[in-house]
Amino acid sequence: MSMGTVAPLTSFAQIKLLADTRRLEILRLLMAAPASLTGLGAALGEHPAWIRHHIKRLEEAGLVEVCEVKVTNGVTEKFYRARAGAFLIQEMVLPQEGDRPTVIFSGSHDLAIEHLVEQLSPYINLLTLPVGSLDGLVALRQGFCHLSGCHLLDADGEYNAPFVRRFFPDRQMTLITLAYRQQGLMLAPGNPKGLRGIPDLVRPDVTFANRQRGSGTRLWLDGELQRLGIPATSVRGYENDLHTHTACAEAIKRGAADAALGLQAAARAHGLDFIPLFHERYDLALPHEQASTLAPILDHLQSADFRRAAAALSGYDTAHTGEQIPL
Repeated sequence: MSMGTVAPLTSFAQIKLLADTRRLEILRLLMAAPASLTGLGAALGEHPAWIRHHIKRLEEAGLVEVCEVKVTNGVTEKFYRARAGAFLIQEMVLPQEGDRPTVIFSGSHDLAIEHLVEQLSPYINLLTLPVGSLDGLVALRQGFCHLSGCHLLDADGEYNAPFVRRFFPDRQMTLITLAYRQQGLMLAPGNPKGLRGIPDLVRPDVTFANRQRGSGTRLWLDGELQRLGIPATSVRGYENDLHTHTACAEAIKRGAADAALGLQAAARAHGLDFIPLFHERYDLALPHEQASTLAPILDHLQSADFRRAAAALSGYDTAHTGEQIPL
């Protein structure tokens, strides 16, 4: 490590060490500039012997190091510095293993995934974090989840596989289709504003509820706005980020927005009008080494219970559910 880098803290020992605010403050001072025990003591109003105790703990954890030794009038003084310019705390904290294994799903929000969580709950503790398709793949790459869900359309017209190949060029990955889904404009009941398509979003009397950056839905919208030559700034509410299709539907239902891009299933569940715009493939991505751990989940995709629940969602097609996409 060097002062010009950001170092991730991935051990509980390091994180626990910095839970002490005094040690954290010492580390922050040494990230700013090298200092001796005497200098740190003066800055913090503490005796150098007190500082020495905490420096030793930080040194043992690999967070600080000696960078210079000075001898003045026969007195040797060590100067310390942080081993990085900044530290990033990142660790996935899971429940203690019990009767059910815990699996973390991170990716694009999907209503069929919610059914999967419910149906598997007696056997698997499947926890979901809807962060969008791109951030879900980032989380999978960084080891912060076990599987991810995405619906990303590449420039060549292929869904998901090109993104997985780019994110994981050095790892063997598995890509499984969850379902095909219908997306479009979700509108207030009865479509009181008489909206007909994306170009109508620029009308000054229309408020839009948008999805967060990195979501497949947001990326599709950005591409469509660009294709139509519509500046995003001309869409009132474009900057209002919501993290799920359900949240967008609820915003329209309570009158906070007139329109949103989202799933037909979410629109129907909230009694909204819907204008279909595109049909997409939603896939599950997982590292090959997780295949045995996740086998019960993948097997359940083929079950009659799951297919029945997913097919009952408006706009969902399960004809290809469980199929593996070549990578």
